Amino acid sequence: MIKLQVIGHLGKDCVTNTVNGKNVINFNVAHTEKFKDVQGNQKEKTTWVECAYWTDRTAIAPYLRKGTQVYAEGTPELKTYPKNDGTMGASLNLRVFSVQLLGSRNEGSGGSYGAGENSYSSQPAAMNAGNANEITEAADDLPF
Repeated sequence: MIKLQVIGHLGKDCVTNTVNGKNVINFNVAHTEKFKDVQGNQKEKTTWVECAYWTDRTAIAPYLRKGTQVYAEGTPELKTYPKNDGTMGASLNLRVFSVQLLGSRNEGSGGSYGAGENSYSSQPAAMNAGNANEITEAADDLPF
């Protein structure tokens, strides 16, 4: 299995569609890397990742807005296509199986989201947490 993890900002608001009776949330993530070239000049390189999140849990969609920082994890796929000038182009796509909200550019320093409270995964709940019927402690005794 090949897994790709990306942290970046959304380039535009997400789009939610239904394809063959299944929900998909499409969004794109930009990751910008800053580096110095051979001459010592500061450079930036931005990589765009097109994301498709196939899930029945679409409650995260209203929060996937332009500028929001996210962590997305999934299986990568490279697609090639012919460009208008006759050359071939390539796009990096990600079939997302987990996404976490990290915050937005409009929020202050204390406005980022915690990984646990706003984490969404398309994996079955049994894989993400224990069975709810197995909880034996009272809610007041939890360590957090």
